Amino acid sequence: MQQLDWIVLGVTLLSIVTYGVWKTRKSAANVEDYILGNNETPWWTVGLSVMATQASAITFLSTPGQAYHDGMGFVQFYFGLPLAMVVICITFIPIYHKLKVFTAYEYLEQRFDVKTRSLAAILFLVQRGLGTGLTIYAPAIILSSLLGWNLTHLNIIIGTLVVIYTFSGGTKAVNVTQKQQMFVIMVGMFITFFLILHLLPNDMTFGNAMHIAGANDKMNIVDFSFDPETRYTFWSGITGGFFLALSYFGTDQSQVGRYLSGKSIRESQMGLIMNGFLKVPMQFFILLTGVMVFVFFQFNTVPLNFNPNNKIAIEKSPYRTEYHKLEKQLSALSEEKKEFNLLYIDHLNQNYDNPILRKKLIALSGKEKDLRDQAKELIAKADKKSETNDKDYVFIHFILNYLPKGLIGLLLAVILSAAMSSTASGLNALASTTAIDIYKRNVSGYKSEKHFVNATKFFTLLWGIVAILFACIGTLFENLIQLVNIVGSIFYGTVLGIFLVGFYLKFVKAKAIFWAAVVSQSAIFYIYYLDVVSFLWLNFIGALLTIILSSLLQVIIFRNKPELV
Repeated sequence: MQQLDWIVLGVTLLSIVTYGVWKTRKSAANVEDYILGNNETPWWTVGLSVMATQASAITFLSTPGQAYHDGMGFVQFYFGLPLAMVVICITFIPIYHKLKVFTAYEYLEQRFDVKTRSLAAILFLVQRGLGTGLTIYAPAIILSSLLGWNLTHLNIIIGTLVVIYTFSGGTKAVNVTQKQQMFVIMVGMFITFFLILHLLPNDMTFGNAMHIAGANDKMNIVDFSFDPETRYTFWSGITGGFFLALSYFGTDQSQVGRYLSGKSIRESQMGLIMNGFLKVPMQFFILLTGVMVFVFFQFNTVPLNFNPNNKIAIEKSPYRTEYHKLEKQLSALSEEKKEFNLLYIDHLNQNYDNPILRKKLIALSGKEKDLRDQAKELIAKADKKSETNDKDYVFIHFILNYLPKGLIGLLLAVILSAAMSSTASGLNALASTTAIDIYKRNVSGYKSEKHFVNATKFFTLLWGIVAILFACIGTLFENLIQLVNIVGSIFYGTVLGIFLVGFYLKFVKAKAIFWAAVVSQSAIFYIYYLDVVSFLWLNFIGALLTIILSSLLQVIIFRNKPELV
């Protein structure tokens, strides 16, 4: 990185933090102002805030790498999201606003009892605490690899930056900073996309690039197969993705808190509908950027493994010579790929999609994959603790090695802005839930509004420390964006089931839903341990189990038993 990159990165991040603190410098006088932003947020800010909360650094770090290796199929994961937005707008939002709740879990006590409210809140705190730690850990990986800095120190620095303005201004600070963060994010991604097009061979059109991607199976967007072991299909996206989105946006306080701050029911609904319209196209665009990075590397030098830490481990091991041989083979293969890709483009420019050349490109890609797999085996032998999966390093490798001065700093600011955005929402939600659902519900005696504001600030600081600790002990698991979604899928289904029973099955009472949720969550842990289905199905299974079990328990066991108040 050059001095200009550091200036762009530093000015961007410090401006966001300073603006957040300055804009909300007048300390909130009551809990409603600190947690709900005094219900002054317009619909478009709600929409941007909802999008920014979900668009973590993991999204911009991992998604392009996911597309580079596996193609566009990951977009199916989001197919159920627009449907979920409609359901939430019709059912969830009116109920939350009518009851004037600070958190989603307050509703559960009014509908069931305090045990059910506490169970849902605790499940949320566990998964969101881990998820928030991951949103800090992801950008820390980037900078530690880039600068050689201590990963733990970076986790602390990034976490502290977020805590400063979240602690200072609560929900208002989160909302006002997320507008700036989304602007930086989208500007940076669009510039990168068009720069990739510019860096491709001169006679190559966007259509030609798509043909090359298609010849390498990167443009298989929709898979209608019913194989439960296939992770991303149309059906898992519409069902599992729908239930995950319904759980996340409807019951996760990090998202519920965003639209509870809306000026009215209509403003909150419009904000969510905005997210429903824009989320899938945004993810499609990010994945397409990853595919374009793949096309770019068909004409440029590509490393055997994108993770620079693995290269260091190999150089210190007795497998160094074998690894260098693989690198030479890959270099020769890359030249061959470039030659055939250029020939393929010439044919495309003559309106002829040569099937023989397509097969040749597929064969060469297969050889490259084989070389990479051999490299992973050597890396694993060199250091058993090494993470051989390098998806999360693809995009950052491209940024650092091929973008011009200044733009590198902007792209790093994009990734860090996204991290700060989602981390701030997570901390705000964790603090609000702990203060309202746990502390306020159990504290005895009269306490002033100022007391609960200070308590919420204290929990913001406490959860900031916990998230930083989670980040410090985090490790890569296949792909960061998958890990975040796996963690959510394990917990979200059961919580969603509780809410759906509360909304739609009025005959089910507190004892039935509480024990159904306990059994359902235990079953989900076991199903995930067995690894018999894609994690996306856990959302559907968890919700369905909770609904069916609670109904059966109510009808068979608790039907004639009065509820204890």
